[in-house]
Amino acid sequence: MSKQLRTSLLTPKIRYQLLATVIVNIITFGHGVGVGWLSPTLTKIQGDDSPLSFQVTIDEISWLGSMLGLGSLCGNLTIAFLLERMGRKFCIYLLAIPYACLWILIYCASSVGFLYAARFLCGFTGGAGYLVVPIYISEVANSRLVAAQITIKHNSIDLLISIRGALTSMVMLSVNLGILVGYILSTYLAYHVVPFLAIILPITYFTANLLLPETAPYLLKQRHLLAAEASFKYYQNQRVDFEADSKEDFEQLRLAVDAQEASNSTALTYKDLLTKPALKAFAAASILSLGYQLSGIFSFINYMSDIFKASGALFDVNTCTIIIGVVQIVGVYTSTIFVDIVGRRILMLVSTLGVGLGCIAFGFFTYSAQIYDLSHLNWLPLVLMIVIIYVGNVGLIGIFFVVLVEVFPAKIRSVATSISVVFLSVLVFATLKLFPLLLHYFGISVTMWFSASASLLTFVYFLLFLPETKGKSMVAD
Repeated sequence: MSKQLRTSLLTPKIRYQLLATVIVNIITFGHGVGVGWLSPTLTKIQGDDSPLSFQVTIDEISWLGSMLGLGSLCGNLTIAFLLERMGRKFCIYLLAIPYACLWILIYCASSVGFLYAARFLCGFTGGAGYLVVPIYISEVANSRLVAAQITIKHNSIDLLISIRGALTSMVMLSVNLGILVGYILSTYLAYHVVPFLAIILPITYFTANLLLPETAPYLLKQRHLLAAEASFKYYQNQRVDFEADSKEDFEQLRLAVDAQEASNSTALTYKDLLTKPALKAFAAASILSLGYQLSGIFSFINYMSDIFKASGALFDVNTCTIIIGVVQIVGVYTSTIFVDIVGRRILMLVSTLGVGLGCIAFGFFTYSAQIYDLSHLNWLPLVLMIVIIYVGNVGLIGIFFVVLVEVFPAKIRSVATSISVVFLSVLVFATLKLFPLLLHYFGISVTMWFSASASLLTFVYFLLFLPETKGKSMVAD
């Protein structure tokens, strides 16, 4: 039986929504390049043949990793302050500046302080981007179910598919694609060549964003009705007249925003953050962030070469790292396909359970390898890490920001998302600082078992308490 899927992402009505998603994700791709750059570069700058005039110690390596989290924290706070005051478009433009500066610092590095600053700016770009980009995409994504068509033996079956989850999950898809490119560039190119290529990204990003208008929901909040209508028509790919269903969608959006603004007529207070729905959402977001970071998935990505070196893998560590980069993309692409079909909750459950079991197996292999001769199985660390990274990207990484944005009530969404991303950044700083020290002083097996415990505890919480957010409105509860 032959099946042909004409995906809803290619229908003319949402062409400009897809274009906008691609354009704003240039910066998340660039952030991924900055993240992926570190792992192979560490092996270069620790040796005697370092391309720099200095070498780094294990303590400096841990600071290099953790500076990403510190920068992310500052990026979160900056964008949280500007997001509602200056708008989504201004914040998106702003990201080009720190990203361009980080590659200038890397090229000019004459001491480890330059690299600290560069990693800080990489984190700033990511922390700010992780906050504004998902919100921007969720506000331009089509709120109505979009027509798709499956052809089975020449018989067409029409379907209605929501595309908001698919578009929003492209954030992590582009980050992972960037990480892969960062792995490849820093592995095969000279240290000072990479910044020359990477500096093209912020220039392209800034220029391409000139095409995009501000989002309609934000413009409606600012009472710019004509601009909001023009924005809505742009993202619906209707330059002249409104189609009947699109006009109805815009009117529903306007009414929903008006209702939300009416309910927000009084200033947001701490009591709004202490309601039962808000506290349940904060609990889910906190466990989501803790599971993401304590499971070790993000630390694995940053220190992948060191992990393979510690595990005694058969292949060249940088080659293994590049393979893992490809697996990340496949994993996030899988989540992009299924996020609006099976829902967010199922993917999160599969992901946390898979990571937990994979890390247990990885830990037992490396522990047994210290006692027995398992050289005939030294391909197994790569296979196990492929499984861990794949299932991690299907849920924990791939749809992390989709769930984070959707889980909160509309009234507190911006503030609560900002608070949650700040908390995530603190966790990023802590885990990236501690991971290389844990690996160095306690060994790979204990490190993996710790990650497994965190992932399995997250699985239990999600199984019992995580709500399904597929189809939830972005402007009304």
